[in-house]
Amino acid sequence: MCREDPDLPVCVEQTVLVWAPLGFLWLCAPWHIAVLCRKATPTKHLSKLYLCKQIVVGLLFLTAIAGLAVTLGEDYGPTRDTTATEKNPWVFYANPILFAVSWILLVLSQEGVRRREGAVDSTTLFLFWLILVVCDVFPFQTLLREALRMGEIPDLPRFCLFYISFGLELIALILSAFADVPREAEDLNPEVGAAFLSRITFNWFNSMVLNGFKRPLVQKDLWELSEAESTLQISQRFLQTMQTELKAARTRLQTKMRKRGEEKASKGQGEGLQNGHQNRLGKGVSQDVLMMGDEKEKKEEKKKKKKEEKEYYPKSWLIPTIATTFKGVLWESAIFKLITDLLSFASPQILKLMISFTMDKSIYTWTGYMYAVLLILVAIFQSLFLQQYFQRCFVLGMKVKTAIMVAVYKKALVVSNDARKESTVGETVNLMSADAHRFNDVVNFIHLLWSCPLQIALAIAFLWIELGPAVLAGLAVMVLMVPINGLLANMSKNVQNMRYKDKRMKIVNEMLNGIKVLILKLYAWEPSFQNQVMGIREQELVVMRKFAYLSSVSTFVFSCAPALVSLATFAVFVAVDSENVLDAGKAFTSISLFNILRFPLAFLPMLIAAMVQVGQHTRTHAHTHTHTHTYVHTHAHTSYIFIQPGKLVAVVGVVGSGKSSLISAMLGEMHSSKGFINVQGSVAFVPQQAWIQNATLRDNILFGYPLEDSRFQATLEACALGPDLELLPGGDQTEIGEKGINLSGGQKQRVSLARAAYSQADVYLLDDPLSAVDSHVGKHLFEEVVGPKGILKDKTRILVTHGVSFLPYVDEIVVLKEGCVSEVGSYQSLKDSKGAFSEFLDTYAKDEGKKHTGECVCITGFVFVFCLCLLSNIHSHFPHIFSINTPLLTISLCVCVCVFPSVRLRKNSSLKKPKPPADDETKKGQRLIEKETMETGQVKFSVYLQYLRAMGWGYSTMFFLVYFIQNVAFIGQNLWLSDWTNDAEDYYNKTYPNWKRDTRIGVFGALGVAQGVFVFMGTLLLANGSINASRILHSRLLNNILRVPMMFFDTTPSGRVVNRFAKDIFTVDEAIPQSFRSWIMCFLGVLGTLFVICLATPIFTAIIIPLAVVYYFVQRFYVASSRQLRRLDSVSRSPIYSHFGETVSGLSVIRAYGHQDRFLKHNEKIIDENLKSVYLWIISNRWLAIRLEFLGNLVVFFSALLAVIARDSLDSGLVGLSISYALNVTQTLNWLVRMTSELETNIVAVERVSEYTEMENEADWVSGIRPPEKWPEAGRLRFENFKVRYRPELDLVLHGITCDIDSTEKIGIVGRTGAGKSSLTNCLFRIIEAAEGRILIDGTDIATLGLHDLRTRLTIIPQDPVLFSGTLRMNLDPFETFSDEEIWRVLELSHLKEYVGGLQEGLTHEVSEGGENLSIGQRQLLCLARALLRKSRILILDEATAAVDLETDSLIQKTIRREFSHCTVLTIAHRLHSILDSSRVMVLDAGKIVEFDSPSTLFNKQGHFYSMARDAGITTVDSTALDSTALDSTAL
Repeated sequence: MCREDPDLPVCVEQTVLVWAPLGFLWLCAPWHIAVLCRKATPTKHLSKLYLCKQIVVGLLFLTAIAGLAVTLGEDYGPTRDTTATEKNPWVFYANPILFAVSWILLVLSQEGVRRREGAVDSTTLFLFWLILVVCDVFPFQTLLREALRMGEIPDLPRFCLFYISFGLELIALILSAFADVPREAEDLNPEVGAAFLSRITFNWFNSMVLNGFKRPLVQKDLWELSEAESTLQISQRFLQTMQTELKAARTRLQTKMRKRGEEKASKGQGEGLQNGHQNRLGKGVSQDVLMMGDEKEKKEEKKKKKKEEKEYYPKSWLIPTIATTFKGVLWESAIFKLITDLLSFASPQILKLMISFTMDKSIYTWTGYMYAVLLILVAIFQSLFLQQYFQRCFVLGMKVKTAIMVAVYKKALVVSNDARKESTVGETVNLMSADAHRFNDVVNFIHLLWSCPLQIALAIAFLWIELGPAVLAGLAVMVLMVPINGLLANMSKNVQNMRYKDKRMKIVNEMLNGIKVLILKLYAWEPSFQNQVMGIREQELVVMRKFAYLSSVSTFVFSCAPALVSLATFAVFVAVDSENVLDAGKAFTSISLFNILRFPLAFLPMLIAAMVQVGQHTRTHAHTHTHTHTYVHTHAHTSYIFIQPGKLVAVVGVVGSGKSSLISAMLGEMHSSKGFINVQGSVAFVPQQAWIQNATLRDNILFGYPLEDSRFQATLEACALGPDLELLPGGDQTEIGEKGINLSGGQKQRVSLARAAYSQADVYLLDDPLSAVDSHVGKHLFEEVVGPKGILKDKTRILVTHGVSFLPYVDEIVVLKEGCVSEVGSYQSLKDSKGAFSEFLDTYAKDEGKKHTGECVCITGFVFVFCLCLLSNIHSHFPHIFSINTPLLTISLCVCVCVFPSVRLRKNSSLKKPKPPADDETKKGQRLIEKETMETGQVKFSVYLQYLRAMGWGYSTMFFLVYFIQNVAFIGQNLWLSDWTNDAEDYYNKTYPNWKRDTRIGVFGALGVAQGVFVFMGTLLLANGSINASRILHSRLLNNILRVPMMFFDTTPSGRVVNRFAKDIFTVDEAIPQSFRSWIMCFLGVLGTLFVICLATPIFTAIIIPLAVVYYFVQRFYVASSRQLRRLDSVSRSPIYSHFGETVSGLSVIRAYGHQDRFLKHNEKIIDENLKSVYLWIISNRWLAIRLEFLGNLVVFFSALLAVIARDSLDSGLVGLSISYALNVTQTLNWLVRMTSELETNIVAVERVSEYTEMENEADWVSGIRPPEKWPEAGRLRFENFKVRYRPELDLVLHGITCDIDSTEKIGIVGRTGAGKSSLTNCLFRIIEAAEGRILIDGTDIATLGLHDLRTRLTIIPQDPVLFSGTLRMNLDPFETFSDEEIWRVLELSHLKEYVGGLQEGLTHEVSEGGENLSIGQRQLLCLARALLRKSRILILDEATAAVDLETDSLIQKTIRREFSHCTVLTIAHRLHSILDSSRVMVLDAGKIVEFDSPSTLFNKQGHFYSMARDAGITTVDSTALDSTALDSTAL
């Protein structure tokens, strides 16, 4: 430092600066050369770049040889100076030899890199060239300065050789900065072909940013993921580790349980424990213990049981799994973080040297420039390491989230039925969305757990060096903060709103499902659900407000922390000793260190709070993944059923006798308490309620199997789907909506049957597939598919049925009674035996001596017999199957299914791939689910205004004002400190007056506390404002979703709507307030910094302008891409949740077909699509951060440079202030753009929510015209030229319906599937509005009434009996308008009084989601009870008895005839016998009335109705309903 010029000694330049880079090369070379020693390494083509690199090294080798030759020539050559006694120094020999050997090593290393698989460049070789060039810069300027000083070149040969070598080294450095990559690899993903320099600066991402700036990015613009980032790779590693960790956790749990058992036993509680221990091993105390006593005791028992259950799950396995799976990335990021932290402490030390440079005018000027260069170098290295750290952390977060999502999905595929009932679809979707996202957030910052304490320790150590023991005062303040932080974290832990969020999402999910199947709209129950959701939302907001207030206190404490710490330290420093004067060096180095302290101090509490929340979710996930169940064993009846291969076996019995349970048991969906299940060959399953995917009709039938055209056509024909395909706009390429929303019930069932028929399985389990179809269609399906002549005639078929007309054609009949097999045999033998089956037939059918006696076809050959021991514990799991007085018993059926191993013959037919229709060929209406709309370009300013308006203008302006004042106080405090430090010069060698010291400390402290108070006020204002906004936006969304027309739900997957209520509302609740606050603070912080630097060095304003321009462009480029990537993320996330919901609802079907792997792969595929945008978004942040930090580093550099230039006119206090501020600006600048982008990204949630709040509504619920109180009194209906279409772009479904229906008339409506029967009823309720014409009820045009006025006066018993989770009472009377007596009366009328009376909770009995804990028959009876409660004059029955057996059917029919005799009844029927006693029958065909008269007239007319009746085996319409039952082939 004491030299006038900055040159190094020649000795150092010739040795250390040469050997250091060569030493680095020699260390790294073996790793590259090792590749050459391997056998059979695939060699790549010799690229031009590779050849250039080798040529340059070859030339350098020649320069080394030339250097050695020059030295040898000088010492031993003919032209040597003979008078010279001294020879050249040894270095002149050693260096050329070292260089020559090094260049040979380098040639080999470059060849090794070329041969290494997947390598495109070498980091170590690039670093070698960089170090070499940097080291050569010193001799470069030394030689040049020496030549200029002397006016001649003393050693021309070496001078020339050095500069030639330097030039070649520079070229080599430039060449090594490029990657040697084939073009095609780069197109796929530029990251694969990115060179080292491009990787550390994220330059490879430039093309995407440019693309995003030119036009909004779309999914196909995104690059493919590299293998390491793919879902398959991540999930495989995670699941492998999980198995090991889970095993270890289970072992730990068993050991713990054993110890606990021993302890309890030793206390003399042996016997009591044994009983309890056995019962609680897996899943809680026995459920069949009758709990007597009052309610209070019951509640305490429940709490105790829950607590006990929690203790019996393996714990602490999820975090170790994550840590083990991703240990490589964790270690890498930890090293980067450590280097960054250490570098951050270098800047304050350089600042200290800089201040002493401005104070001491004797130091040479070049020293100042060197400090300025050092500052920017340290800053650049810090930026590079920090961005590498961030990139790894965020990618790790992404991987953890992905792993958890796949694990949850995989678990959902194998979870037992009982476990499934414990958590609803909504709660499980929450696990995948919000909870997995929290893991992502915490993993991003996991290293701060050790980094924050390290930074605090280092800062204190450096502060001690500056201020001595005075720093202990500051430390004491920080230690005091810890318990306060602990207390706040603990209080935050108790404030948990996830419970309410789950509860709200559960109801929203059910509400949306209820709307999808029309129930909510038909019953006009929307207000009830709206109130339920709003009630839970209010509780959620109360919790949010508590949480926000606690956060405000926390923020206040931690914004005061740095001010209080610096105040305590400085005050003690000057007060302890009058000699201690605060000078600029001490003050601003300390301030810089305090600034470093600010981050860990502020972040640690936030991280602890986040860890607390994740701790809870870890338990939730762990709980989900370790579900095991133990069952109570009681006596069991065991029956054996032998089913021979290729036979058709019918299973019959009344509702609740266990038919569906038998099928479930065969599928392995029920727990087996005895025996075993063994099904040989593949299984196809047709469930009672068809499960349809949101895919094309063809994909629904193929279900993952390859397309064989002839087989496909045969299946369509057999399942009577041909006519339907003609009606569907896109044929078999028509997209089917979620849950088959655009298909009728019959069509859904036939698609489900077609799926089974196409699969060519060995065993067919058919659970009542003919119930939802018309009589003649039922007959066709039996003949063509299921029956002895159907396409499945050689297969083993087990058919659950309620009808009796098919029974003569089956090989064997199994009769179930109360969960037991009461009889097995052929139709004739059972009839002759005069047992239960015979009574069943006598009651329900007059035997007309059918010709077919059901002869069995004998199959000879090798037969496998194996037992399916099934159906254990029916009572404890399905108490609803029995009435309460049935004694407790468990039935275990043993079913033997025999299958030929040779049945599974697959023809090696040529597989034709269907031609995808060209885009322009897509037919009108073929696409049902519209692509999710996605705003593009900049978020409109109106969206921000909308949020601020929702917050309230008062809150918004006050919030901004308070933060502005806080910032003024912050700048004021630092300017005061700058002035204070000048006292050191003013009072040099003088006594420092106490009054002045006290004033300085007092004002400094007051300004510090003022900042904290203003931050506290600002946070409180924001908390209240944001909760206002959350309330308003959510209620608007809910309000509108309940009012949009059905057309919206037909074309929108529920996952998309759920996403608005889950992710977008979560963003509005939690993310937007955070980013809004951070943005304001960063914005004001940047303004303050620039103001202070300009105050110190006014010339800096000239530099601000170009920097601001660059900053603006970088920011605009970034925001355009980043925003669009976030939108793509949102849009590509919806299908993940939709697919998950769909999978959970179709679990039994997916498992039956054994397609779990296919669904897993599809799940991986859609997650991959989502990850493409997530990964690129992470990279876009790093791309931006690197560029902004370089800009920030330039601000630091220029503020230091200008301070060096103007050192004579500046006082040291201002220099210290401006540079310490500049050091802070790098991070603040980066955060400002990040926050601008994050705010813009998050505000998209408001945009998405408001998109759904501004959609067109259906008609008003209540209009200006109100009907009279008792309307409709007569119940007369009149249709006048009524035409209707489902959506504006589709064809008419009803073509000019005109008819009159008188009061109390009973009208039967028949017609084949798709004739428009259900559309007609939908029109009555105005689910679909008229395209033309009108409907009059009692002379009033229904189009003039409010929807709720209309819908509450009509009653419907729908085709699908839908129930909601809640009490039985809520399901019957959600508005609580009826008394208990009235409800019990209707339960009695609907034959449910005995069942409900037998339940422990009675009317408050909890119904599970979708009514899963009731049989379908019981659900249908509850729907009847709903209708009886409403007492309206018009009743519509929409195939209401399709899913029930004949006994229940007859109960329902009798009740309807008796109770609704004074009403107008419209019955849509599949079973023709149920409408034979109607006043008139309306026959619909293709949306037109083709016949409308009394049944007898129509029968005699021998038209449409006659042919349908004949198909149904009805010979005369004079038969009573009961007589015709036997002949009606609408069996189910």
